[in-house]
Amino acid sequence: MASATDLPQELCYDPMSFVVLTGLDIKYNAIHKSIWDAFSNNRRADRVPISFGCLPGDHCYPRSKDKRTSYEWYIPKGILKTKWMDKHLHQVPAVVVIYYELDWDEPAWREKQMECASRVEVVRTSLQGRGTKVAVVLIQKSTPLPPGEDMVAAERAAALCSACDLSAKSLFVLPHTDHLLGYIIRLENAFYELANSYYHTEARRVKAHKEFLNKTTHQLLFVRHQFKIGFFNELMQDPANALKHYRQAYTHIHELRSHDTNNLEVKVMGGFVNYKICRLCFLRLNMPLEAISQFRRHVDSFKPKAGNEELMFEHSAWMSKQFTVFGDLFDEAIKAGLAAIQTQHPGFYYQQAAYYAQERRTHAKGLCSVATEQEYPSNDPLDTSGQPLDFYGQRPWRQGHQSIDPPDANKEKDGILALKHQEATIDHSWVIIPLLSSAVAQFKKYKCPRMKRFLTVQMGEEYYHAQDYAKASTLFGFTVWDYRGNKWWDVFNRILILTLRCTYLIANVQQYITTCVELLGPDSRVEEKEKTRIQMNLIRVISGKVPDPEPLTPLDKYEEVGAESDHVEALEAAKHLWAKAMSDPKVYNIELNNLAPFVECKTSFSSANCNANEAVVLHIYLRTSCPFPIRFSQLSVSLGKQVYDEYCVIVDSTLKQNAEGQSELGDLYFEPNNFKHLSFSLPPDQTDVGKSVQVKSIILKLGGDGGANVAILSWNIVEQLAVQDFSMPIMSTKKLLQKNAEAIVERWSDIVQIQSCNILHRPPLIEVDISHNAPALINEVYRIRITVKSNEKELVENVRAIVRLEAGQSDEIIHSTFLALDSSSVLSCPSTKALEIEFSNLSSDEQVMRDVYVHAIKFGTRRFSAQVTYDVFDEVIVQKTEKIAHKTRCSCFIEKSVSFDAVPAFELTSMLTGPDFDSFKHVRPGGTFMAAIKLQCQSPWPIEIDSGSIEMKSQVITTANGIKSNTLTGIVLEEGECASDIMCLCCKEDVLFEVMHGIAVGKYSVQWRRCLSEKESLPFVSSSVQLPTATIKKFPLRLEVKSPANGKVRDAMLISYKLLNCSDEPRELEVLCEVAENFMFSGVKLQRCCILPGSDVTLTYGLYPLAAGFQSLPIFRVREIPPTGHEVGQSSDDDILSCSYLKGCIPTTIFVKPADKI
Repeated sequence: MASATDLPQELCYDPMSFVVLTGLDIKYNAIHKSIWDAFSNNRRADRVPISFGCLPGDHCYPRSKDKRTSYEWYIPKGILKTKWMDKHLHQVPAVVVIYYELDWDEPAWREKQMECASRVEVVRTSLQGRGTKVAVVLIQKSTPLPPGEDMVAAERAAALCSACDLSAKSLFVLPHTDHLLGYIIRLENAFYELANSYYHTEARRVKAHKEFLNKTTHQLLFVRHQFKIGFFNELMQDPANALKHYRQAYTHIHELRSHDTNNLEVKVMGGFVNYKICRLCFLRLNMPLEAISQFRRHVDSFKPKAGNEELMFEHSAWMSKQFTVFGDLFDEAIKAGLAAIQTQHPGFYYQQAAYYAQERRTHAKGLCSVATEQEYPSNDPLDTSGQPLDFYGQRPWRQGHQSIDPPDANKEKDGILALKHQEATIDHSWVIIPLLSSAVAQFKKYKCPRMKRFLTVQMGEEYYHAQDYAKASTLFGFTVWDYRGNKWWDVFNRILILTLRCTYLIANVQQYITTCVELLGPDSRVEEKEKTRIQMNLIRVISGKVPDPEPLTPLDKYEEVGAESDHVEALEAAKHLWAKAMSDPKVYNIELNNLAPFVECKTSFSSANCNANEAVVLHIYLRTSCPFPIRFSQLSVSLGKQVYDEYCVIVDSTLKQNAEGQSELGDLYFEPNNFKHLSFSLPPDQTDVGKSVQVKSIILKLGGDGGANVAILSWNIVEQLAVQDFSMPIMSTKKLLQKNAEAIVERWSDIVQIQSCNILHRPPLIEVDISHNAPALINEVYRIRITVKSNEKELVENVRAIVRLEAGQSDEIIHSTFLALDSSSVLSCPSTKALEIEFSNLSSDEQVMRDVYVHAIKFGTRRFSAQVTYDVFDEVIVQKTEKIAHKTRCSCFIEKSVSFDAVPAFELTSMLTGPDFDSFKHVRPGGTFMAAIKLQCQSPWPIEIDSGSIEMKSQVITTANGIKSNTLTGIVLEEGECASDIMCLCCKEDVLFEVMHGIAVGKYSVQWRRCLSEKESLPFVSSSVQLPTATIKKFPLRLEVKSPANGKVRDAMLISYKLLNCSDEPRELEVLCEVAENFMFSGVKLQRCCILPGSDVTLTYGLYPLAAGFQSLPIFRVREIPPTGHEVGQSSDDDILSCSYLKGCIPTTIFVKPADKI
């Protein structure tokens, strides 16, 4: 059987030219050893494909058969001989190379020449008439001269070729120098050309036989010759021509007349040629689609050619081998760079190979079971005495026979019987498992998870048939979760039954109990009778008894009948294993999260929220689906804290001993398909206030009484909720709130699950009031009063309040708002951090007040929160066997919010004026000017002003006694009212500035606060305004005017003008005093004067008022006289120098009082 399905080794790799090297003593001659190593070692991909052999010169090669001149009476005995490929790959060389040490300057040249010729003759004789090419390589010590330069070498080379009967192209020289590898590669290329010439000749010789053949008697030769030509083309590294001839050979195979006697030979040769075609398409010609199409045609053609019905297993084995070798070729092509896809990759072919291997087992079970009862033939028809068959695919007992009927019917029967005996000895599972393993690897590689798991299940079944139960159980465990999750219950049920059998046969108690738990579940498809047996076995194991053996009947029609007989010995061994396992009681932990167990669990809190002074009520619903009632020994629920867990334990009432002091006695006896409702009442832990309480795990304990085994069934609720919604029905909030702990649930599906309970703060029984007078004024100290009143019955302790700005406000608001507990520190130590206020303990109906001060320096709305916390003792009623009151310390809090706007208190403006309160452009060093400040109240509350002050720069001084002004002291402004302040300033004399250079005067500040209806000690705050910039300009002249404050009609008065030269040059001026209409004038009207640097001139005029009221004074004009070009009194804009400078210093009007009445 193996020879009929397996491919010969020489068929499975790329053929290479066979070249024999003779004359090399690689054992004792170092030079010869280095030459051989250069040929045989480091055969990289860039070197020509040649297979070298080192043989002695007198080696006897296979004898060449006599050449046929006619095929008229020749009847072939088979298609292809088993030795032919190996002969041309490893026995018959294409080239024989004779190595001989001979230099051109050898003194004994003639003797050496004759010795070389004799060696060549010995090689030709040993080849026995074959067309193998013969070449001679002369090993020389020195590098030869270029061709044409060494005449002696040319003459001796010609003489040597003549003596050895060689062409000049078959004589080579190999200098043994440092560049040996380069010469070796050149020799390889020459040998490769000689080898190709030989194989080309052989192919032409085989092709020449075609004209002597006929299709009546020589059909086999058509196949043989085309295969040989294709093989020779492969040796010549011509894959295109090789593919052409292999296809012709494959066509001739389909033309053969197939019958039972030659069916196997036709299939075997068809498989060989198909393999060659697919290999060339995949690996040499890059035609993968052509290879896949060829293989599909091949399978479709040979699948119906089953042959003898008594050897159907042989046909299935051949089909399996075809898919296997094609999958190997496909995988090899992928490793070489071919890109496969998810729908076309080697995994499908390995899977199909496994399918035919399973079919082979089925046929073998049916055909070989009867044959094995008969004795093996005494004269072994399969014996070939250690020699291979003459032709591939032929039967050993009738080699070379091509007739339709077998030559000996008895031998044919004995041969078939021997094949059946041989097949019966094969464990087919170990043939199928590697194929499935290869398929799984491919489907995993190309991301086909479902196919991978499906084939993994098949592998598990094969391991089960191979009696490797541990591996089978492991593989089933790798796949069962997926079929469970996708609810493929039929496959899931089959896997569980096989797992149960495997775990029983190896006495894996943990896995056995787990599988029983699932097979008793509601999703199990086993019959009720089988469920009863499984439950009884589970109870036996828990009780420490050996379970009954598992029935090994076929699971379905696809499983072979009689397979249970394979496991009889394992059943006997399992009984001893179980007896040993039951002698040592153990505890088995079983996680039910990822299982479909027979006991189901739902949890629910009575409410999603619970106050810290109320009991947390937890409901547990349990339901079993096993066919008979079952009793558990203990139920415990873990919420992750010992303070809760000790209240959540129930021990079955039938047990003699109660577990721990906090455990309850209860009924844990469950009827089939009825659920039981259990409740737990828990006092909340005050450290969990503000947190969520959630069930972590639920544990059901099965067994444990009397020293038996214990199975701990547990649900990890946290993990289960992370994966799924724990079967919680979607309900509206209104329905959820209407449901309570006392509601009667009639159906399992009606149970509403509340998975967590939030522990809320105990509702506070204190009142918090925040009072303030909004809006706040920017920059003021704003008071907020917090009043806390206790309505608790008990003493309130640790009362404290935290006042802070609420989150979500802009950074500008946060950084411009400061808080403090007293009015002075809010200005001296501003802070934006939250304030913590501590109150004294409060009795019932007691009240306390505290003030918080806010300093807002920018406009905007502020939102504040005040959180008041306190501790108080309260009672929590816990319902257990009886009502128990737990006194606990509860923390309560209440939070109030307040918001207000910060608005400006007043609008503060300033301006600079001259001494007469008119606007001016420049001020001279030593000159005076006025700073006028205006306040307009915008506050809805009255504003009390304490004082105003000015902060001056170093270049400016005041003309008064200080920088503080008392003008506004004590003024109270209502909304919309205004107040003004005047500050007289002077620029220092020693300030030197360039023309039009400006200075900062300083800033004006006003001290103010809000007027309150009650007397408060709030501090004054300061608001300031920056004074405008003054421009300093140096004047050449300075004018000082002395005049009375007012005049009287017909009462003479004097006015004097003093001119000072402030420049470094003398000034010649023209002074003109024009007559005024309402004044009589006395003095020089027009005069000239020269003022030296630093000197002055005083001009005095007498005026006699004629009318009362504001009267215009005579116009006083000062002009500088140009050096030349102008006369006195001449008007020109160019010579007016001082008028614009002095205009602001000259008075223009005066108030004249009426004359006294006589």
